[in-house]
Amino acid sequence: MKQELDVIILGGGAAGLMCAIEAGKRGRRVAVLERAGRIGKKILISGGGRCNFTNLYCRPEKFISENPHFVKSALAAYTPQDFIALVEKHGIPYHEKTLGQLFCDGSAVEIVGMLETECRQVGVRILTSVAVDKVDRRDRDDAHRFKVSAGPTEFVAPSLVVATGGLSIPKMGATALGYDLARQFGLKVVATRPALVPLVLDAGACENYCQLTGVSADVIVSAGRQSFREKMLFTHRGLSGPAILQISSYWQPPHPIAIDLAPGYDLTAALRDGSGRDLPALKAAFRIVLPQRLADRWLDLNPPQGWTNQALADLERHAHSWEIAPETTEGYAKAEVTAGGVDTAELSSQTMECRKVPGQYFIGEVVDVTGHLGGFNFQWAWASGYCAGQVV
Repeated sequence: MKQELDVIILGGGAAGLMCAIEAGKRGRRVAVLERAGRIGKKILISGGGRCNFTNLYCRPEKFISENPHFVKSALAAYTPQDFIALVEKHGIPYHEKTLGQLFCDGSAVEIVGMLETECRQVGVRILTSVAVDKVDRRDRDDAHRFKVSAGPTEFVAPSLVVATGGLSIPKMGATALGYDLARQFGLKVVATRPALVPLVLDAGACENYCQLTGVSADVIVSAGRQSFREKMLFTHRGLSGPAILQISSYWQPPHPIAIDLAPGYDLTAALRDGSGRDLPALKAAFRIVLPQRLADRWLDLNPPQGWTNQALADLERHAHSWEIAPETTEGYAKAEVTAGGVDTAELSSQTMECRKVPGQYFIGEVVDVTGHLGGFNFQWAWASGYCAGQVV
């Protein structure tokens, strides 16, 4: 069977669906080919099932890319306010949680339903459980055309949009198809790695700290010049929580990360001012700011070298710049996103079209653009999908 279309979109996630909606509005014949049995699977699990669909403070500096300027055009073309207007049009109640993060009051199912409704209203065909076997590009009558083979069906169109996502969460069907297609057509791919991912400690450090599993604290975590102040969580294998997920996108092994356990607090002030100078008094002072189990364990492993003011000042500095070297990350299985991807130098920042391959577009997570935690990756998906949808 052969199906003639104007636009073929590989991937029924956030970016692909947004592109389909915009192309459909322009009267294009669009088909979305999704490998999984349903669309928007990553949307459905995001934000604990409530979908952190954007961030009010979406700025270019919230994204990681070999070209930090690449995101500017798309983010300006389609803003958080634009997506909020779409959410409000469909009557979906939402709220700001913290730091500009917007979540559905109800369920992420509402966001997927909204996108599906928008697609249906503009005639977009959504096909699920479609496994792509092969993609070819042929020139005929001075016009390039892409042919996507999927089982017995051939989809043919002058525009091919690759919105296949990254390698994160393979149990949900993540594959390397997008990167393979980029290489097939001669495009450079920036090395990929897990991002927004928990960190794993080595056996020694885990023996020392993993018994604190479930304990969390408000900290500042730093790697190089980048730092984040949010919650850190101890796990049975290492460290997690928003602060750790954020810094994981910047951490490079084998370097340590630095942790300020008590931002803005002087933990040893009372002891330096003359109150009891012994370990019980010190633990009591730390417990004022830190969870008891963390305070006690950390001091057992990092005791002061003495009880002079200088020794206590040294301990204070250590508590605000505690270094620990992760062994690795939890990998793609636990990563929220994939860093790296199709080199932005290969794409137009206005349209996401390949410079070398007219008619081919890459959008969303498959591109070398990775947002911080908190709705930024969804906003990149909406924005890049929107831009491609204006021209395909």
